[in-house]
Amino acid sequence: MPNEQSDQRPDERTEQEQVETILLDHGSGGKISHSMFSEMILPLFDNKELAKQDDGAVLDVPEGRIAFSTDSYVVDPIFFPGGNIGDLAVNGTVNDVAMCGAIPLYISVGLIIEEGFSKKDLETILKTMADAAKKAGVKIVTGDTKVVPKGKADKIFINTSGIGLIPKGVNVSGNRAKPGDKIIISGTIADHGITILSTREGLKFDSNIESDSAPLNKMVQSIVGSGLDIHVLRDPTRGGLGTTLNEIASQSSVGINIYENSLPIQGQVQGICELLGFDPLYIANEGKLIAFVPEKDCEKMLAIIRQDEFGKNAVIIGEVTDKTPGKVFLETIIGGSRIIDMLTGEQLPRIC
Repeated sequence: MPNEQSDQRPDERTEQEQVETILLDHGSGGKISHSMFSEMILPLFDNKELAKQDDGAVLDVPEGRIAFSTDSYVVDPIFFPGGNIGDLAVNGTVNDVAMCGAIPLYISVGLIIEEGFSKKDLETILKTMADAAKKAGVKIVTGDTKVVPKGKADKIFINTSGIGLIPKGVNVSGNRAKPGDKIIISGTIADHGITILSTREGLKFDSNIESDSAPLNKMVQSIVGSGLDIHVLRDPTRGGLGTTLNEIASQSSVGINIYENSLPIQGQVQGICELLGFDPLYIANEGKLIAFVPEKDCEKMLAIIRQDEFGKNAVIIGEVTDKTPGKVFLETIIGGSRIIDMLTGEQLPRIC
């Protein structure tokens, strides 16, 4: 975890403190900024586009449609079981681009760092970003670093943007759900949000729950490359599965029914949610996707997803109907039905 930070100004710190922490000078654009880039950043993210050190990256992109996404990460704490803010940022942007049916290619990274932040922790974060990019098969090609005075930020915030190529013939969108579609989720829900909450609040449970943060682009490539029909792909992050399903129901003007006895929830996660009064349907996920697939292709698609390392626990959780457009209903274990509305308010702030 980040070291305790001093309230001293940079010029009042010891020589050792100045060597071990981030100073305002690291964001000045001068010698110290260039030193941090050449010594810490470039060796980890090294590629020909970044090495040019221009104000932007000039990219080779094959002919076709481009998917573009951007997101900012302010998660607290920045280190947690299963990852940290760095790989979370890379995986999150990779997944957002992939949910457009695209193959992610390039990522930009913007760092906003609080003065006094530990260089050792920054190096750890940058290394996990480099490892995550390598695993996903994307290049980090441009970026920026700003340092703000102590107390004007909380350790480190990261913005990432991503570009990907959409293969010819692929057309997935939240407005393409059709009555009769089956809904597949690639694994257990609420793991990330409960991990962050437990770590932030110092809650001790007899469990090994960790964040599900993971790149899903290879799974998506298998899905879109299968030749099977696919209508919608989405990763249910902030607001959880319940909010994401509501967004799709509204975009496509369809009804959605899901089944409580089909929802994949780890017993430990379910128990913590019940103890703390949270509904796992509204808890964030960072390594899961939902797919809307015509019934005729559903079982084949389910088998493809289960072949991926991050899709082994994939299941069918519901279906699309032409009744109650824009509404999501949960059929309960006891045979009743309740409406699943969109999340209101911020249930768990700074979850990603």
